[in-house]
Amino acid sequence: MKKQVFNPFLPLNVYIPDGEPHVFGNRVYLYGSHDKEGGHTFCMEDYEVFSAPVTDLSDWRSEGIIYHASQDPMYETYPFMYAPDCVQGNDGRYYLYYCMAGEYGVGGYRNPISVAVCDTPAGKFEYLGHVKNKDGSLMMRYVCFDPAVINDNGTIRLYYGTQYGFEEEDGDVISEQTLESETDMFGRTREEILSYPDSINGPITCVLEDDMLTVKEEPHHIIPYKVKGTSFEAHPFFEASSMRKVGEKYYFVYSSWLNHELCYATSDYPDKEFTFGGTIVSNGDVGLNGRAEHDSLNMTGTTHGSIIEIEGQWYVFYHRLTHKSDYSRQACAEKIEIKTDGSISQVEITSCGLNDGPLAGEGSYPAVICCNLTNGRMPHGCNCIYAEEFPNVTNAAEERFIAEIEDGTLIGYKYFDLKAPKQLRLTARFETDENKVIYAGPTRIDVRSGGVEAKLPDPDAELEDVIPCFEVRTSVDGNAVATISLEEANDAWAEFSADQMIPEGIQAIYLVYHGNEKVQLKEICFA
Repeated sequence: MKKQVFNPFLPLNVYIPDGEPHVFGNRVYLYGSHDKEGGHTFCMEDYEVFSAPVTDLSDWRSEGIIYHASQDPMYETYPFMYAPDCVQGNDGRYYLYYCMAGEYGVGGYRNPISVAVCDTPAGKFEYLGHVKNKDGSLMMRYVCFDPAVINDNGTIRLYYGTQYGFEEEDGDVISEQTLESETDMFGRTREEILSYPDSINGPITCVLEDDMLTVKEEPHHIIPYKVKGTSFEAHPFFEASSMRKVGEKYYFVYSSWLNHELCYATSDYPDKEFTFGGTIVSNGDVGLNGRAEHDSLNMTGTTHGSIIEIEGQWYVFYHRLTHKSDYSRQACAEKIEIKTDGSISQVEITSCGLNDGPLAGEGSYPAVICCNLTNGRMPHGCNCIYAEEFPNVTNAAEERFIAEIEDGTLIGYKYFDLKAPKQLRLTARFETDENKVIYAGPTRIDVRSGGVEAKLPDPDAELEDVIPCFEVRTSVDGNAVATISLEEANDAWAEFSADQMIPEGIQAIYLVYHGNEKVQLKEICFA
C-alpha cells in the first residue's frame, strides 16, 4: 500500500542536492551530490543513491554509497565530488560523470571530467578515467563543470560548462581586467582564453565514443555566450546543465544567473538553435505570479535539477536550503505539465511534492516540511553560510526543527485535504541559550550573496507585553482562521492547540508568529 510522501522526500537526515533522476528498468534512481547535515562546504559526503518503484514514488530506499571520493586519483588535492549524472552506455553498463573540487568549490573550474562505471544503476562503481581527446590527452576545452550526459538513440552526448558575466560588458575585445579574473578563476593562461573564437564561458556539448571517455565530435557552445538581445537576456545560463529529450524536441535545463531558479530552453537539435522557454521552479517562488526577489518566501540560493516523466506524469526535481547555508541542501520535487505547445509554466513549491495529491489533513507532520519560511527579509545565499539570525530549518543531534522564529515569521505548508473541520496543534518551545543551535564551523559570505537585513527597532516605540502566539491562515495574506497561544510555553517541547477549528477542504496552512521571544517549532498535528 502506498504511503504519503512530502518534500523533502528523502529521510530528513539526508541531504542529496543537484538531483538528476533517471528511470532504469522499473525504478527511478536519483543521482546527486551529497551534503553533510550542518556542513561547512559543498558536497562533503560520498555519493549515495536513492531509488523508488516507478509505480510508487513514496517508497524511496537507499541503495547505499555507490562511489567514494577517495576512488578518484585527484582526491588528495580535490576531496569533494560535485554534481554527477549517470547514463547507460551502448554496452549496457552505467557510467557516472562528475568533477572534483576543493573547499567552497575552489579548483572546481580547473579540473577534467571524471568517469566511473558499474554493471548496475546503483552498484559499486569503479573509477574508469577522465574524458580525453583522441590523442589521449585530457579534454579541457572550455570549463569542465557540472557534467550531464544522455544516450540519444546510441549517440552519447556530454554537456557541461559555467558562465560568468565578465565578457558581457567588454564589447568586442576582452578587457585586461576580465582576462585577469578568468585566468585566476579557470586556471588557464591568458593565451588560452584569448584562443577561443567565442568564449571559454557558456554551456558546452560534445559527442563521446562508445568507450564513454574519448571525444568523438569536438566541444562547442549550444547557446551564444553573449546574451544581450537574445531570448536568454533576463535568465542567462550559469551552471547545472541537464538535457532531456521529449518526443523529438530537446529540453536544456539549467540554473540561471539569478541562482535560485531552474530554467529551460528548447530546440529541434541537441547541440544548437536553443530558444529560452521560461522558469520551471524557484526555491523561493520568485517570479511566480510576479513575486519579486525581495519578497522571496524562503532563503534562496543555488539550485540544480532536471525534469523527468514517470508513469505519464512529468516532474521537476530541485533542492531547498537549510541550516542558513548553501551546504545542507535537500531533494524536493514538484509535478509539472508540458503543454501541447511544448511550454512549461513555473510551478509553486509545495509540501506535497511527489504525493498523489494533497497530504491528508489528519495526524502529525514534521514542522520542517514547510515549503515557505520567511521573516519578510530573507537573504540570498550563494556559496555561503550565515552567522546572523533568521528563521531556518536546522537540527540538534537527531531532532530536526525550525529555529530562530521571530515576530512576523511566516511558515507555510501546501496542501492538506481536510475531510472535516480540524483542530491544529503545534509542538513548540521558546528558544533559549540552553536549546539554541550553535554552529561552531566557519562562516562564509560570497560577494554574490545578499546580506541579512536586520530588523531595526523603533527607538521611540515601547515594547508591548505581547502574548506569544501563532496566527493560523489559509492564504498568505488572508485573515486568521484560528490562533494558537504560547502563553504557557517555556524552554521544553510542549503541545499547544488552536482556539478554533480549521475549515474543511483542500487548504494551505500558514502560521504567522507574534511575540517578543524567539520560538522553535518541531511538529504540526491535525486532531
